[in-house]
Amino acid sequence: MKFKKKSAAALAVSAALLCGAFAGCDLITTDSAKDMAQVVAEVNITDNQTFSENYADKGYGEVIETAEIYKRDMIASFLSVGHQYVQQGGYAQAFNMIMESLTNQQILLQYAKIYFLENDPAYTTEGYSQAVGGDFADDNAKAVAGISYFLTEDEQKKAEYDLKVMFNNTLDSAEKKHIEEKEDDAEYDTARTTPTGMNTANEDYVPEVYEIYTGRNTAASCGAYETVEGSTPYTRAEGYKDFLKNLRDNSLLKKGEKTTDITSLSYYTLEKKSVYESALLTKLYDAFEAEIEDSITAESLAEKFDKTLASQKAIFAADRTSFESELDKVSDSVFVLTAPNENYGFVINILLPFNKSQTTKLNGSAADKQGNKFLPRAQLLQHVKATDQRKTWFTCEDDYSFEAEGDAYNAGNAERKYLFFEDCIGVGENEKYEPLKNYYGKYTYNGTVSYDEKENKYTVKPSEISIDGFLAEMEAYLEYAGLTVQKGAKTPDYYDQTDFYKQENGKTVVDYGKFLYYSGKVEFTDGFNPNRIFDATSDENKAMSVIRELSFAYNTDTAGLNTYFGYAVSPFTTDFVKEFEYAAQLAVSRGAGSYTVVPSDYGWHIMYCTFSYKDMQYGANGSPYTFKADEIEKEGTFSNLYYEANKSTALSSYSTTKRTEIVNAYEQGSKKIYEDRYADLTSITAS
Repeated sequence: MKFKKKSAAALAVSAALLCGAFAGCDLITTDSAKDMAQVVAEVNITDNQTFSENYADKGYGEVIETAEIYKRDMIASFLSVGHQYVQQGGYAQAFNMIMESLTNQQILLQYAKIYFLENDPAYTTEGYSQAVGGDFADDNAKAVAGISYFLTEDEQKKAEYDLKVMFNNTLDSAEKKHIEEKEDDAEYDTARTTPTGMNTANEDYVPEVYEIYTGRNTAASCGAYETVEGSTPYTRAEGYKDFLKNLRDNSLLKKGEKTTDITSLSYYTLEKKSVYESALLTKLYDAFEAEIEDSITAESLAEKFDKTLASQKAIFAADRTSFESELDKVSDSVFVLTAPNENYGFVINILLPFNKSQTTKLNGSAADKQGNKFLPRAQLLQHVKATDQRKTWFTCEDDYSFEAEGDAYNAGNAERKYLFFEDCIGVGENEKYEPLKNYYGKYTYNGTVSYDEKENKYTVKPSEISIDGFLAEMEAYLEYAGLTVQKGAKTPDYYDQTDFYKQENGKTVVDYGKFLYYSGKVEFTDGFNPNRIFDATSDENKAMSVIRELSFAYNTDTAGLNTYFGYAVSPFTTDFVKEFEYAAQLAVSRGAGSYTVVPSDYGWHIMYCTFSYKDMQYGANGSPYTFKADEIEKEGTFSNLYYEANKSTALSSYSTTKRTEIVNAYEQGSKKIYEDRYADLTSITAS
């Protein structure tokens, strides 16, 4: 398997670490070192009346030390979020908002210590005193020890990992400049749209070994760290030199510090303090989550489900437009619990297109008396050849491909061996990325692939496939996934049709039924159950995941690639192309698992119904869903997702309220802000 390149997203530079930005920033007009070192605010909640009334006699003041906020902290924050604030009200408002945010954060951090002393017997003032009672290199090291006391061993490991990732990301960015100087820029293709959720970080991931690569050590000794494309010990060392220069230029590297070990730098400790503070705040917010979880009972959720269902029924019956608008928002956290008509649903549309030559011929063909070009189109349709569209997943900068070992669908062709997204397909616990949802992941690239290791280059040639070939692949892949497929029969003499009309109420109208080339259905053992469609182990989800993967492989209708269930389909007149509308409505009317095949002037459309409100029989009171109290902890069930969605909403509201209450209760008297020390920032005017 070839060397895997890192995702470009992983190369984002932390504003707090990109020290060099300070020196080049237009905001800085005075001596940088002296100016940036100014203390612009101090925070200590022991000076607050609420603290005095509640905790003064408990000795909690011993764990609170005055927090100092430096001018450089304001600049770092501005580089991260300041642009948004400036747009809202100019530089003065931006820096005042930043000051409020920084001081409020320190209030919350100091409160977090009190919270855990008050609520968890594992933490005591005596234990804290022992933790900070030793000799420390500087105040930041002592602060880290104090925060560490309130973090478990696993929480500290996660914070250490996050910290090292931040440093490696910054060094990656610095190193890439030297790689680009030594090599011609490589030409990469723009990647085809990838599935939503691809390479979503697992928040709990912590590798056994992960170290910072500086070029003065070896990449092999850094464990799970992955070097950037083209990296050498020389380019890494040069990037590290640039990083150290930035520290010196901003007086963040003390004279005599040992730079061979990045973790021994005082700046490393400074950033460690910041990361550990974030970890402590996360722990506090997790504690808030535990508080709100206790209030979300199965009984309260069942009651909310019934009320929401009744409300949606009333609203949707009176306002069809409102209902159709809500359909477009459906996901695994947003639910439309009912429909005013059972023939609403969703379809995935896979478009196998006419090529440019065929489109030109169709456009130049003569129309019939009704102004349509159905006859010449029928002749062209039999020559449509689709191809696997995933070539750029090999040839883009990130390269998502890998060679399959074992379980993979290749249509009996042993040369087909490449799959995609190895890091999030079939992964286990504590992996770097979350498992990719609604993407089956075992359909090998349909074409020939060769890789030149010397040139680090792929040669990729997709195989052509007809509509019949595609349908055979689709049904075979569904069966490969363990599904039962009720196969249909192709319309006989389809390409020889000459009459595409019928009489209706004395008028000649298009008979869209004559365009139906093929239809079939995935049969579910006990019928399609909407409550299971979110569960990756269910047949309902497997079928949808197979079709979604085939859509990413062949579909040239890119607008439909990352819709959750697909296009929302109404039983009424729509803005869709009429053939599309007919086939989509037909599939929905036959229920989830049904698929239909029709043409349009764009090519072949394969419609698969992922979800239909015809299946409302599975729920109670006219809903496709049933809320079951005993399933709220069962991952993938509707009840579990309904619980998680409501918990998330409640937590967000509760956490926001709690933070506001804490700040309001403790900010009076606890903040000392020296506005004159950053007046040059608030007085900036837009040029």
